[in-house]
Amino acid sequence: MAAFFYYSMFGYLATKAVIELINEARWRLFPRKVSRDEIKFLENHFKYYSRLKPQHKKEFIDKLEMILSTKRLIARGGLEEITWEMEILVGATIAMVTFGWKRLKLAHFHTILIYPNPYFSTINKIYHRGEVNPKHGLIILSWQSFVEGYADFEDGINLGIHEIAHALKLANQIDTDGEREFDPKSFAEYKKWVPIEMEKVKAGEETIFRERAAFNEHEFFAVIIETFFEKSQEFKTYNPEFYQTVVHLLRQDPLTLQKPIQ
Repeated sequence: MAAFFYYSMFGYLATKAVIELINEARWRLFPRKVSRDEIKFLENHFKYYSRLKPQHKKEFIDKLEMILSTKRLIARGGLEEITWEMEILVGATIAMVTFGWKRLKLAHFHTILIYPNPYFSTINKIYHRGEVNPKHGLIILSWQSFVEGYADFEDGINLGIHEIAHALKLANQIDTDGEREFDPKSFAEYKKWVPIEMEKVKAGEETIFRERAAFNEHEFFAVIIETFFEKSQEFKTYNPEFYQTVVHLLRQDPLTLQKPIQ
């Protein structure tokens, strides 16, 4: 039994390593370039990018090209095709959440499945808007729910950010992807705030975070990251110390990266 487990695990790790090598080679040999039309699309439809100071926009495009060159987006559940607009918006979401790391690309999560609408899970018998599957390196999204998240970029509810946040937190626990996510000291400082702020949500006390944050520590983290990007100034005003903790954790501060809002 032990031998079977060993060889099964070895096979899994070997397959995963091959996938990552292929992705790395594809990125190096056949990089996905972002066109002028796609940059214009970002300016019009992705507020994080449009609000960036000029010196950071080139950095963002470089990061986006790296992300797009190493991810496969696959249509599922009757979705006819993956359009370039889908590629750009999903890739930009990953680039935004990981913008504080120059080379981080969430290598473990190599494939993104996109369904047209919330989809039914045969495992837990409920409908999902999105999920992350670390075993198979998948990020799964409902396109309808993804788009709804960007319809209002200031309400603190964004499926894309939410699921990428889950992937980032899980990647931090994976040692075989060749990447280093959270600084241990910064993550330890973040964890000090978790029970304090979760209890406020559970008790119905005044807080900036929505009720989903009280479900468990994983959901808390995803909601925190949604709030960090969509309600940055409100978050900072609500709890400057906790906000700064998340700034250190993600290695970026949207309020200093972006142009002042006129």
